[in-house]
Amino acid sequence: MSKAFRIAAGLALALVLNPLLAHEGHEHAESSPPLAGNSPQRLPDGSVFLPKPAQRRLAIRTLVAEERDNPQTLELNGHVLLDPASGGRVQATQAGRIEAAESGLPLPGQKVSQGQVLAYLQPTLSQLERAEQNAQLAELNAAQALADKRVQRLRALADSVPRKDIEAAESEARSLRARLAALREGVSGREALRAPVGGVLATVAVVNGQVVEAKELLFEIVDPERLMIEAEAYDAGLAAQLEGASLAGDSAALQFLGGGRALRDGALPLLFRAEHPSRSYALGQPVKLIARTRTKLRGVALPSAAVVRNAANEPVVWVHAEAERFVPLPVQVSPLDGETLVAQGLTSGQRVVTQGATLLNQIR
Repeated sequence: MSKAFRIAAGLALALVLNPLLAHEGHEHAESSPPLAGNSPQRLPDGSVFLPKPAQRRLAIRTLVAEERDNPQTLELNGHVLLDPASGGRVQATQAGRIEAAESGLPLPGQKVSQGQVLAYLQPTLSQLERAEQNAQLAELNAAQALADKRVQRLRALADSVPRKDIEAAESEARSLRARLAALREGVSGREALRAPVGGVLATVAVVNGQVVEAKELLFEIVDPERLMIEAEAYDAGLAAQLEGASLAGDSAALQFLGGGRALRDGALPLLFRAEHPSRSYALGQPVKLIARTRTKLRGVALPSAAVVRNAANEPVVWVHAEAERFVPLPVQVSPLDGETLVAQGLTSGQRVVTQGATLLNQIR
């Protein structure tokens, strides 16, 4: 075999073994590792291949990252209070028995108007007090009878009696009649319990015939469009850092009214006013407040479900790098509020998986 033949055979064998060699100056760099099949799988570089049908089945959702300054928020525990500017209470001014009004006793949740009679309070007296008042009535009745007779005698002698003596007798008689009427009203009269403001009855603590003591709470009226929220802060300097707040699950903004200067059970009370809340709240109901502070955190705001842990227990987010390829990206996260995190390590324009990140993290 000649030397020329051996060279030709070697070239032919090389062409057979390397049929896809690129031409000089046209090398093709691989953009992603080769795929084996068309099913979801973890690639050697740690990324995940996920076909479009699988993305729809797993409900993968993404958002475009936008790096900006985000106000740091805190989650505070609170409860609903009566707004003293729009609500009111009806209490018993003295011991007595409850009597229904002409329209009956109102029910919780019923709307009332200002000045409306809610019930009557019939004062209750002991036997000794009633006996004393009856004795006073008898004395006043006798004194009035004597005063009336004296006026009649003086009028009969008007020509010989000075006019001032007649007027003094008439004035004394009128005074005795007024005292007698006031005492009778106090003994047998009843007190009308009226609504101090208009609103909705939140508390009705009476039944017909009930005996109540003085200062006992009978009715509580609230304006459902204006409520007070009291939150508890364990940082005494938080009141000076607050910028605003809102209720968890409610779009209505809260107006910060101020904070106390004395700790109560180790916490500082903070007062907020809720104007036109989108939900109904009851007095004393526990609520969650999302309070915004003046502290700013630079980064991309993401829902907490977008951040998962890799095999090394590091926080990562999944970035939609290509149409069917997702890449894990380590980030540093800081809490923004109860449902949102701020991630450092992302750049604006990247598409971050916000729904389905946990499922992507489980693909092997």
